[in-house]
Amino acid sequence: MRRGGHEGTGERLVNRTVERYGVWLRSTVVLLCGALGLVGADAADVPLASALLAPAVLACGVRLWALRRPLPLALLWTLDAAVVLLMGLSQPVLGGEGGNSMVEVAVGISVIAFQFEWATRPAAGAALAGAGVGACVLGDVLSSPAHDLDVVPLVRMLIQVGLARAGYLIVRARARAADRSAAVRAALRREADVAAARRATEREYLATLHDTASATLLMVSQGDGRDWSWLPPRARQDLEALSAMPGFETGSVDLAALLGCVPEGEGPARVRLTTHIEGPLTVPSGPGLAIFNGVREAVTNVSRHAGVREAELRAWREEGNGVVVELSDAGRGFAPDSVPVRRRGISGSIVGRMRAVGGTASITSRPGAGTRVRWHWHDRGRVPQAADGAGQTTEVPGPAARTRAQDTAAVRFIRGQLLYGSQLVALLICLVWQFTISLRRLLAHQDVYDPAWAQTAAFVCLVAVAATGGASLLRGRRIPPGVRGWCLGAVLAVSAVSAYTLPPGHATGPADWAFGVVGWHALFLLADLRVRVYAAFLGAHIGINAAAVVGHGAPTAAEAAVLGIATVGSCGLQLAIGALMTHLLRDTAPAAGSAAAREEELRTRERIHEHLQSDHKERYRALTATTVPLLVGLGHGVLSPHDEEVRLRCGVEGARMRRLFAEGDAVADPLLNELRACVEVAEHQGVTVSLAVRGLPGEVPVEIRRELIDPVAVTLGRTRSAARVTVVWTPGAVRVSVVGVDCADDRTEAAAVPSQSRAADPHVSVVRTRHGESVWAEASWSRSASSGVDLP
Repeated sequence: MRRGGHEGTGERLVNRTVERYGVWLRSTVVLLCGALGLVGADAADVPLASALLAPAVLACGVRLWALRRPLPLALLWTLDAAVVLLMGLSQPVLGGEGGNSMVEVAVGISVIAFQFEWATRPAAGAALAGAGVGACVLGDVLSSPAHDLDVVPLVRMLIQVGLARAGYLIVRARARAADRSAAVRAALRREADVAAARRATEREYLATLHDTASATLLMVSQGDGRDWSWLPPRARQDLEALSAMPGFETGSVDLAALLGCVPEGEGPARVRLTTHIEGPLTVPSGPGLAIFNGVREAVTNVSRHAGVREAELRAWREEGNGVVVELSDAGRGFAPDSVPVRRRGISGSIVGRMRAVGGTASITSRPGAGTRVRWHWHDRGRVPQAADGAGQTTEVPGPAARTRAQDTAAVRFIRGQLLYGSQLVALLICLVWQFTISLRRLLAHQDVYDPAWAQTAAFVCLVAVAATGGASLLRGRRIPPGVRGWCLGAVLAVSAVSAYTLPPGHATGPADWAFGVVGWHALFLLADLRVRVYAAFLGAHIGINAAAVVGHGAPTAAEAAVLGIATVGSCGLQLAIGALMTHLLRDTAPAAGSAAAREEELRTRERIHEHLQSDHKERYRALTATTVPLLVGLGHGVLSPHDEEVRLRCGVEGARMRRLFAEGDAVADPLLNELRACVEVAEHQGVTVSLAVRGLPGEVPVEIRRELIDPVAVTLGRTRSAARVTVVWTPGAVRVSVVGVDCADDRTEAAAVPSQSRAADPHVSVVRTRHGESVWAEASWSRSASSGVDLP
């Protein structure tokens, strides 16, 4: 059973694995024990016993079917309780030693399996264990009403239940430890990846800004007397570059979110979009941005050519991991075949973009019937999986990716943790079983053994084996191969000594203390090897005991059935637990590592996507007050490059951008470096600038540097002839001032220089004074005691 919660990947897969193994183990044991019980029963009792055992087997079949098709939990719990109750009621029908052994083994292993099936719901598992004990008591009372209740099997059953629960908790604790450690390492890697992606995107954005808007504005600021016909389309292209989302050439994007940002235009040219988008639509960024840019171009075409101001935008995911986007309008339409080749709006911006990313775009239109543009993209390189509760889909890499994931350190760490937990469980079972059930049997039947000292020596030998292996385990070391070989030989010797010093008829009976505990010692020694090695050991162990039984005389069918039931109850359970451990180490650990890697990759992509979008919005927001209005005005002819005020504003924005480019330089004095970038812009415009620095430079946060330099950039950008810039460092503050001679009057005060109220930091103050044609501006920052930044 699985329950919602904050389970890690390893813990979740461990729970799923033990649940499935518990169901299969119980179902197999019920089937085998039921069949052996019928073999040993009297012919007259077989029909009634079959009538009780058949529903139990059917309930196990339903339980197996429920592993693939979940059923209500109450129904599953009822079926499990019915199994043990029916098995208990079959005891008085079968009768004899065979019936008692069958019920004890079948119910005993069932209550153990319940602790795995209901591992995440311990109360349900405990209640089913109580139901199993009750079924055994009921069967014993009904089969022998005149005899006292035998509490030994019940105590043994309770010990087994406690060991099963403790074993699960130990393995789960190791899985949780692996998940926590993996989560910490993954978080560190994720933050590093996000930081690297943000730095790379910042560099790309600055390069784009340098090559587009900065170059355009600086060219405008350097004077007129030239042909400006190139400027409007260039300004519009710059706006498109600034509004694009850099850094999404890799990773994934939510196409639904992108389509929600498609610009509709302004004023009379606005196209009102009616959207029907079934999101989220997570696609690789290349196709996502191609569709987004194509839709934007198509909306522009509607505004220019359709003769209508309304359009419908639809998007949905189709079967097979495909995405379809459709834009339609009821405008005048056109004949697509008649569009000249030189017109690049459709062939380049819509069809060409999709062809470049492996998708298709089609245009359906005819005069007077409107236009429909459809984009289709199908991911042929990913295998779609079932959606989770959040409606998101996961992507499973191919075999090569899975192989690489299994070789990672995370997989090895998870396997190591699960192996350590499995060995602890096996050691715990060895010690508890040997010093409770086995020790009691040894002491109670000293008069049966021949000789008794051999059985005692064998018991001490097993204790030495457990102590030797446990010492290595508790020191965090693997058992050396030589030591393991000697220990396995000693365990087989114990099996032989115990089998051949038991009198006839006592094999697997109350006096046989070793048959059920030897396998646990071997499991502890062989937990890190494949299950076939352990199965070979159990085969040798069973063969030794079978040879000893046959040596005393061939058993009858009823006796063979009892021996078979005892073998299933001990060695069968041990083999099942060994197979479970092997599955955890060989399959669950790699699966957990691969799943964790996939989940971490998705989380990293989402985090990068989130940060890059946030960074882009912040950058674009910073440009909307000044740069974007200039480019919009220049692009649409509202502002003229012949106007001196426009050229001055362009110079100011150019200086601001140059300062922004200098932010990432690795220099000893970033403040001075960024100031020099602004000075260079002014000098390129013919302004003579002198720069003076007084005091010993110190560290200033980047946000403060922006506040301090911006007034200088504004004043230098509006100065026509000469300026003087001064930086003064004092132990408690830094001041940056500029005096601009022949400084143009500011007609746009709001865009010129931040005022005191606009300062991002309360310790930054800006003062600006005009005297005739000269302007003096000073920005100062006083270091607070809690800022942690030292000034000289």
